Amino acid sequence: MDKHGQLTAWLAKHPASIGKVVDFDADTDRLIGLDFTETNHELTLADLGDTERFSTWVSNKIARNDCRYGIGGYFEHRTIYARSTLFDAGDEPRRLHLGIDIWAAAGTPVYAPLAGKVHSFKDNNNFGDYGPTIILEHNLDGLLLYSLYGHLSRESLHNLYEGKVMEMNQVLGHFGDADENGQWLPHLHFQLMFDMESMIGDYPGVCRYSEMERYRANIPDPNLVLRFTQNNMV
Repeated sequence: MDKHGQLTAWLAKHPASIGKVVDFDADTDRLIGLDFTETNHELTLADLGDTERFSTWVSNKIARNDCRYGIGGYFEHRTIYARSTLFDAGDEPRRLHLGIDIWAAAGTPVYAPLAGKVHSFKDNNNFGDYGPTIILEHNLDGLLLYSLYGHLSRESLHNLYEGKVMEMNQVLGHFGDADENGQWLPHLHFQLMFDMESMIGDYPGVCRYSEMERYRANIPDPNLVLRFTQNNMV
């Protein structure tokens, strides 16, 4: 069984060991999927480049549909990253999104969904980058899994140290605002990895389309932990 299969089996066997990443009531809360591919004709490149206009579009989309969170897709091929040169180095731009985004207000609390410890943390302070980032390490009966939380508030990095124990459902941090989270409207980038590839406080959240299979082997679907269902989506 490969690591993806091992993770799926472990999660199925230990449902009580899976907590929350954000506050969410599956019986009452609604989610809206936000499309940032080239098929979304509501957003122009000018909108994407203007943080306030982009923020207004997302906020209105969530509010008009009476949803608690907006959700951005796993392995979605996005035009959104054209707003930052960070994703354009080399012959092929990086546009393939590797995690799941959860869009909500600054200050929204973020929790550790699985027991573990702090692997590393860093303020990736570049335009379009993660901003404050925390990575946890989880040992699931011998299977190592890492979870990444990007676009946090700077305060979320206070009083952290590598190896700090985190309990399931312990508050990990809070969504940051645009002045501290890489100039994005407030949201969380949540991602899982089997191998950190020697990286500290950072791991790619976006890759080139040609690299898809390499990254897919290392990055399982975050919804295995989030457990958002189609019944909650509008």
